Amino acid sequence: MTGPPARPSRNLLARLTAPYRGPLCRTGQVLGALLFIASLTPSLVPRDYVAQGLLSGICFGLGYLIGVALAALWRRLMLPELGRGRLQKFLRWLPWASLLACTFTVWWVRPWQDSVRAVMGLPPMDESFSLRLLVIALAVFGVLLVLGRAFAWVARRVGALSRRVMPAPVARLLGIVVAAMLFFNIANGVLLRGALHAADASFRKADALIPPDAIAPTRPGATGGPGSLVAWEQMGRAGRDYVTAGPDAADIAAFTGTPALQPIRVYAGLPAAADARARARLALRELQRQGGFERANLVVITPTGTGWVDPAAADSLEYLLHGNVASVAVQYSYLSSPLSLMVEPEYGEETSRLLFAEVYAYWRTLPVETRPRLFVHGLSLGAMNSERSVNLFDMIDTPIDGALWSGPPFATRTWRQTTNQRNAGSPEWLPVFRDSRSVRFMNQGGSPVPADAPWGRMRVVYLQYASDPITFFTPYDAWRQPDWMAEPRAPDVSPAVRWYPLVSMLQLALDMLLADRTPMGYGHVFAPSHYIAGWQAVMGTQGWSAGDIRRLQFLLDPRRRQQIEQRRSAAGG
Repeated sequence: MTGPPARPSRNLLARLTAPYRGPLCRTGQVLGALLFIASLTPSLVPRDYVAQGLLSGICFGLGYLIGVALAALWRRLMLPELGRGRLQKFLRWLPWASLLACTFTVWWVRPWQDSVRAVMGLPPMDESFSLRLLVIALAVFGVLLVLGRAFAWVARRVGALSRRVMPAPVARLLGIVVAAMLFFNIANGVLLRGALHAADASFRKADALIPPDAIAPTRPGATGGPGSLVAWEQMGRAGRDYVTAGPDAADIAAFTGTPALQPIRVYAGLPAAADARARARLALRELQRQGGFERANLVVITPTGTGWVDPAAADSLEYLLHGNVASVAVQYSYLSSPLSLMVEPEYGEETSRLLFAEVYAYWRTLPVETRPRLFVHGLSLGAMNSERSVNLFDMIDTPIDGALWSGPPFATRTWRQTTNQRNAGSPEWLPVFRDSRSVRFMNQGGSPVPADAPWGRMRVVYLQYASDPITFFTPYDAWRQPDWMAEPRAPDVSPAVRWYPLVSMLQLALDMLLADRTPMGYGHVFAPSHYIAGWQAVMGTQGWSAGDIRRLQFLLDPRRRQQIEQRRSAAGG
């Protein structure tokens, strides 16, 4: 006795899988292979096999999509089929030749990636790198292919149903629009929002967590300590790290051999007050309570998206000034800088502007002879928001003394303007702007402007690395070669880097996510020794010999390098 026929289940399976079966588009294969090969070439920062596999799979998928669209347009215009005889045979075999070229080129990716790693002093890639990235790239392309064919199936189904009540061209267009809206709402309304909510909850929990070894300050003058207007629990994780780390007066005096003051660090976390204005005013009152305006130097710091203040910048500043400095910062987010830009791009600017306005307004009321010199500082997103907080028209008669902005993002307005208007002959990665009396650029090798060149009333220094994609990415890279690729090439950029339409933009976009994984002194990881040079240029510090500066570099660089390694080890990479 036989069982029930299996044909209905097979028919159901066939119907369900029908949108995903069928031959690949040959034009798509060829263009996908070209973009895949280009994606294997080096860019600004090293990529591991996971990042490279994701990038290459996306590039192949994008090239395939372009090829499918071009082939569909060719058919829609009813143009004649290309090739006859031998040419037709060649075109038939071209996709397979392209895939073979992809496989061959994969084995060249290691020398390309090693050229970037060699510039940064990293060891060569593992021999399994090529095979691993190929597996990941195939998986990524497979997922994209399934999604693409699902999109096409939805568009065709909607178009077929719509043809009953409207002309065929309109029905086809409606099908594409409906499919696009459906997929966009799923991606944006479900997947993206779900991921952002999960990230929000994760970062919020991490920000509130107080490890058992995190001890509140016992010194009455410290933020979060006895008598502080900002409670220890209300400072956020980055704020607690900031006020308890760094050198004290004894550390500085032991190094310099001269008396030193206790540096003042003021920080207000997100839980400290109800809104940005209240937090800014609270930070000002705490700064006044600690005597910050009685120091010779005052720095308004805008932190990164997570509220983090780079210790490489803060520690070097306090040593250079013998502790005679106060700094103040207010947290505006607990998300990473890329997420902050995506979710709340205006909030960091608002907080930075309000804090600076509060501090500057009070500072202006003090006697000119006794008030501290006033500076601003920020790293990454903090640099962009700090720059936007300073309105030159509001302080024409009483300008601040200077600014040190490190790793400014590509969207930083004044940085972009001064870079674009640089003097002829100066490279984009280290410009010279006009007579250099107001704005100077520095990198690992210092500034192209002589140290004894005269400054104007206000000193602005941009500290940047040519290997930092957060600074040198731009969407325009999709269709034009960036100026920083021209000769002479920066010393921290691989000579093997080349520009490819569309692909280079995708490479640099991915590089931005990897920029803080580079060795110190490259990418988006700034070294204390380079901050020392930047602070010296901005503040004109006196009494430090070249030998003393080298000793300070030898003290701070290894310490910061060890901190970075410990943090990456704790994070699993």
